[in-house]
Amino acid sequence: MTTVLHASDSADFLRVVPTLAGFTPRQSIVLLPFRGSRSYGAMRLDLPDDGLSLEEYADAAVGLLSRVEGTDAVALVVYTDAEAHPTRDGLVLPFAVAVDELLGCADDAGLRVVDALCVTPGGWSSYLVDEPVVGALSDIGAAPVPRSDADVSGDQFAGVELPTADLAEKERVGRALQELTDLLGREGHSPLTGRENPLLLASLGMLEDIPAFFESVLRTPDELPPFATAALLCCLDRPLFRDVAITQWATDLAGGMRTLDAQLSFAGSGATVPDDLGLVFLGRGPAPDVERLRVALSVVRTAAARAPRASRPAPLTAAAWLSWALGRSTHAGRYLEMVHEIDPQYGLAELLGTMIGGAMLPEWAFRRGPVE
Repeated sequence: MTTVLHASDSADFLRVVPTLAGFTPRQSIVLLPFRGSRSYGAMRLDLPDDGLSLEEYADAAVGLLSRVEGTDAVALVVYTDAEAHPTRDGLVLPFAVAVDELLGCADDAGLRVVDALCVTPGGWSSYLVDEPVVGALSDIGAAPVPRSDADVSGDQFAGVELPTADLAEKERVGRALQELTDLLGREGHSPLTGRENPLLLASLGMLEDIPAFFESVLRTPDELPPFATAALLCCLDRPLFRDVAITQWATDLAGGMRTLDAQLSFAGSGATVPDDLGLVFLGRGPAPDVERLRVALSVVRTAAARAPRASRPAPLTAAAWLSWALGRSTHAGRYLEMVHEIDPQYGLAELLGTMIGGAMLPEWAFRRGPVE
């Protein structure tokens, strides 16, 4: 859903950028695609470093921007901790060379430039004037908040840290996971004795219908009991079921059931997975329900926070994919870093890292939603 925000001048425009981005950028270049006089969101890039080709940087940035449906213009904002540099010829704004390259590339792509601004700790200014002056940050004011629960005051890393889990909760999940793992791995699948923990048996019952279980965790994302969390961790640690979870959360229960059938057929006879299911992982096809992805992300983040360290790569990798699917590549990259700290060779994390490192975004990120 796209919220209509109005800006009367450059300072007013800077006021609404955090709302369009969903956070207050820091050490970033933000590109805002326009169609006519309306902007439909924001694309954040890390500031270019000294070892990077500015031409390649600009080509990649404008190439991504041009993929947004209907884009015919662009605005650019640099957020930096560096200050404008005074010379005898006037002020030189930080990253002026990079901005010139970006604006030139945008012009070559046929995009009109709406504005190009710089925000530093000491104030703000424009790259489009011959003699820039620094305006006061107080000119900008606070960002408008479209929802009562929205908070855009944090930077692009805000909200990436895992939720807090107390030691007792971690211990309960760890014991439940150990019991469940031991039971699932019993030699020769020996029969139950009747002396097992009833909660353990209940968690086994959850695993009798994997898609139904993945659907059930979305109903109480922050209140899963220890054995349910353990069952989820067991599933996510198995590639066959993990792929079902990701596809189902990005589609629906029927999509999960189809994916499970396809995965079992592939494992049993090598049958090909239907294209529409396989392409979901690559961000192609119908756009997922954003709220459904957000709830699923809450589920796996909470599971990762409660899991023993060795069991965190699976939920963290799921969190990375869900963040990427939501257009939060910065968050996805941080979750992959957490995985790398535990298991540098975790397979799916390496694949996702390649996708994100190559600036690959889901196709649905480039489609405009209805205006709110």
